Amino acid sequence: MASAAGDSGPASIGEAAEKRRTFAIIAHPDAGKTTLTEKLLLMGGAIHLAGQVKAKGEGRRARSDWMKIEQSRGISVTTSVMTFEYRDVTFNLLDTPGHEDFSEDTYRTLTAVDSAIMVIDGAKGIEAQTRKLFEVCRLRDVPIITFINKMDREARDNFEILDEISEILALDTTPMSWPVGMGGIFRGCYDMREQKMMLFDGNKDSSELTDVIDAPVDDPKLDAALPADQLAQAREEMELVQAACPEFDLENYRAGHLTPVFFGSALRSFGIKQLLDAVVDFAPSPRPQPTDRREIEPDEKPVTGFVFKVQANMDPNHRDRIAFMRLCSGKFKRGLKMHQVRTGKSIGIYNPILFFAQSRELAEEAWPGDIIGVPNHGTLRVGDTLTEGENLRFTGIPNFAPEILRRVRLDDPMKAKHLKKALESLAEEGVTQVFRPMIGADWIVGVVGQLQIDVLATRIESEYGIKVGFEAAPFYSARWVDGDPAEMKRFLDRNQSSAAEDRDGAPVYMARNSWDLNRAIEDWPKLKFTATRERS
Repeated sequence: MASAAGDSGPASIGEAAEKRRTFAIIAHPDAGKTTLTEKLLLMGGAIHLAGQVKAKGEGRRARSDWMKIEQSRGISVTTSVMTFEYRDVTFNLLDTPGHEDFSEDTYRTLTAVDSAIMVIDGAKGIEAQTRKLFEVCRLRDVPIITFINKMDREARDNFEILDEISEILALDTTPMSWPVGMGGIFRGCYDMREQKMMLFDGNKDSSELTDVIDAPVDDPKLDAALPADQLAQAREEMELVQAACPEFDLENYRAGHLTPVFFGSALRSFGIKQLLDAVVDFAPSPRPQPTDRREIEPDEKPVTGFVFKVQANMDPNHRDRIAFMRLCSGKFKRGLKMHQVRTGKSIGIYNPILFFAQSRELAEEAWPGDIIGVPNHGTLRVGDTLTEGENLRFTGIPNFAPEILRRVRLDDPMKAKHLKKALESLAEEGVTQVFRPMIGADWIVGVVGQLQIDVLATRIESEYGIKVGFEAAPFYSARWVDGDPAEMKRFLDRNQSSAAEDRDGAPVYMARNSWDLNRAIEDWPKLKFTATRERS
């Protein structure tokens, strides 16, 4: 899938970029994110049978949750990339973990997208993780389209959910469709944008042909097709919506101030086409990307990109390591030699790949907005910038201070070297952070949530054949230390029992409790103790 503009390819970099939509789906767990992903792929022709995202066996083509632990627990714990085409536009869909314990991976993924779809469970409204992910989008002014899901089940009052979006997320809302009924009496949605009624048939999957009545909302044709009381209520509600909600404004949406809202059912494939059409018509093509020197425009000729994720062992038989790179400018061709800004070295990219979840194909060319995989042996890290020579660095991809610290207990001491390799490899992916104490031989791992510990243990055993356990470390939190070198040396010498290095050799202070941390901050005013550190 080298080009979305036909066999002849696009005429220019700008034209190719205009035909890209790189977006993520954000949601609280169980809001229906994986189901929606599947139905978008089905609508785009990337899969041909509903259920393939969740199917098992070699025939499963669309596998967004491909790890063993993902399949057994029914959760997403790593970001997947899926590329497909619809209406002559190339979509790069990044499916992110919904569980809060993997928020760091999700944050890094959101640095690589230009827009997002926010999925809300119609019965639950705004939930905690939805709010956290939205805040990440807001930091980067990522425009959001909202999909209120599960309307074929009992749901909350629609106006309550719109009010929540406005009040909690400080977003203006513009409904683009409006439901008639809910749950057992859900009759469908009126498409306010296209002025037509989409009828819901509870006896069939709506990936089949949906019955549509092409008529204004007050047309008598609707009276003959819908129960009078439900239609009257829907008409009254739509009048209120038009009076109370602002008209859709493309500029406000793309600035991150307004969200178009769609209603439907991902499980029943209802409302999916309208959602996908909105991504084509509203969502921005690749946007300018910030660097430490200037903004990079997508239509610039030199190729640039940044690594937002590293994934090891997608194919355990080959012990591979793939860097996910977001292309920001230029036309990339296979075999291109690029400058790795962090090391100053040149890297030849001879076997770049395009993703369909775990499936891959060789990328002969790629354009701004595309996500390509770069096979490597540990030379590329999260946060790396690649250019055709210019020394600039894409910004905004941080490490977060871990909230849980654990000592690693190795069952077989003879495998210490193998453990070191496994931990460093998983740290490069962002699964964990790894610290080497200045005193003592035990590794200490840091994670954001407890579920990450379970994933870490499972992957170390299944992918590296090493059994490990985790013990509570006597530390409350970790902070990176920065400042005058002489002052830092004095501090670290005096606090060797609480000092460590991260995998890049950066000094880290591991505080035993909050009082300990506050005391260090007060006693060493010339040093900075930071909870985030930009990836170098």
